[in-house]
Amino acid sequence: MQAQPTLFVSHGAPTFAVEPGLAGPQLKALGERLQSPRAVLIVSPHWMTRSLSITASAHPQTIHDFGGFPAELYTLQYPVAGDPALAERIAALLRNAGYHADLDTERGLDHGAWVPMMHMFPEHQVPVLQLSLPMHISPEQTWALGQALAPLSQQGVLIVGSGSLTHNLYEFRQHGADEPYVKAFADWARQAVQTHDQNALVGYLEHAPQARRAHPTAEHYLPLLIAAGAAAPDAEVDVLDGGIAHGVLSMDSYVFNAPAVH
Repeated sequence: MQAQPTLFVSHGAPTFAVEPGLAGPQLKALGERLQSPRAVLIVSPHWMTRSLSITASAHPQTIHDFGGFPAELYTLQYPVAGDPALAERIAALLRNAGYHADLDTERGLDHGAWVPMMHMFPEHQVPVLQLSLPMHISPEQTWALGQALAPLSQQGVLIVGSGSLTHNLYEFRQHGADEPYVKAFADWARQAVQTHDQNALVGYLEHAPQARRAHPTAEHYLPLLIAAGAAAPDAEVDVLDGGIAHGVLSMDSYVFNAPAVH
């Protein structure tokens, strides 16, 4: 089974589904470079639970978990397969690592999962499972969870942390010009990720410029720690420069141990 990289992707606003900007084509190109993942396991901040839960439906529904956006978005479907047997094995892996992990046969994929997958795998040819994000998890615990998931990469599973490199919803709704703090935070994150600076990434509130403005709440930042924790400490990092959407959403993504370009 071909080992897979791990990925952090900024999924931005739901409109990313129909407004690919700079980031969409880069995710599509990455999907074309990948060596046939067995499946994708994706963590999104839009499914938060008390303890870990894994989608175990053979055909997960497309969840339109947003409001006030153009009607076109509510007609989009991502009819991808799940993998109940793999969900069982992931749950067993997590339980062996000391976690409580449940299977959810009813849950579909929220927009933090299916929107970036529409760009990466537009033919929905790779099965997708989603892992919930615990409600009260700390940055340190999030990194450790990524480490617990790491063996899946060697089993052909593409681990994806889907969040947003910056995420201030109040400022998003103001539709202002590009905010300088967004670039400052993105530049800091890029340096920390490329140097595998675990202490800085976990302690971002103390180390990063304008961290509390970039992330008034942590849930869209934590998927980065899932991806970084799941990656090898010496993994090469490719940056997918997605630019800035709506003035306040950095759309950068990171690929740990990216496949070579042919």
